[in-house]
Amino acid sequence: MNDLTVKQLLRYEDEKKSMAVAYVLWGFVGPLGGHRFYLGKMGTAVAMLVLCLSIVGTIAAIIWWIVDAVLTHEMVKELNRDILAEITAGDRHVLT
Repeated sequence: MNDLTVKQLLRYEDEKKSMAVAYVLWGFVGPLGGHRFYLGKMGTAVAMLVLCLSIVGTIAAIIWWIVDAVLTHEMVKELNRDILAEITAGDRHVLT
């Protein structure tokens, strides 16, 4: 994993998620789950979106949104780690 090929590095740069984009989405459409849609967490993103259909749900979604201010950083790092692992593992399978 230390010696990435140029092809692997370019693929990673193309597929990785941006921390800045995730936080901009969190800031503007966070209670609607926009940042979670961007990070591929479709189930929880839809849950946040559906929660916003009622007053009580909107309050819950806003609390969730505030908690996500802390969690988003780790979600992006974990997703990018998984992307890198998939790229490097996929190329190893092709070579063997």
